[in-house]
Amino acid sequence: MRKKIAKFSILPLVAGSIFFSFSTKKAANIDLEAYSTFNLDLDYTVPDLRDEIVPDYEISQTSPFLGKSYVGFKEALAFKESRGDYKTVNEYGYLGKYQFGKGTLKLVGIYDSIGFLNSPALQEAAFYANASRNKWILQRDIKRFVGKTINGVEITESGILAAAHLAGPGSVKKYLRSWGAQAFSDAFGTTIKTYMKRFGGYDVSFVKTKKNARVDFDRLSA
Repeated sequence: MRKKIAKFSILPLVAGSIFFSFSTKKAANIDLEAYSTFNLDLDYTVPDLRDEIVPDYEISQTSPFLGKSYVGFKEALAFKESRGDYKTVNEYGYLGKYQFGKGTLKLVGIYDSIGFLNSPALQEAAFYANASRNKWILQRDIKRFVGKTINGVEITESGILAAAHLAGPGSVKKYLRSWGAQAFSDAFGTTIKTYMKRFGGYDVSFVKTKKNARVDFDRLSA
């Protein structure tokens, strides 16, 4: 004996409505009200997991409202280096939000890599100190080359500082004084020209030139 089996098809109509076509009279007379959740107590208790998913440090994020300020400059550079992640370490051992090498950190007075990774404030201070040091080393080149065009890119002060962060001030000097003939690229193939172009036009007057600039730990602990 063959059993009568209800079949249905779903036919899309205009405006996202759905039409059900049933092959049996019984199926067509289903009372959907019996499946309503009206007046039911649907009190779900879900544990608060925010402490588990929100890190215990603040991650600065690149924002279009930062504009061409110093903060806009450092956040744009940080996004390129690490997507703004203070605790990242890349395959070559570069550390933190701005991807510092251990040698550069020693130049600004930082010797504890673990402590550096765990301190956003220290990383921000290191970035400023390094930029200040690079600006002092490159001050003559900034005066000479800002406004000039090398390899199709207009040279700006922020572009020079960004390139120095990438390649070191010595490599930037060689690039500028050879008018782009002595190029540099890092392990990922990123060039001085790329950073000159990408990070040009920011106002970095906030960064003061200082010979042998180092992180002020007393100020950080205050």
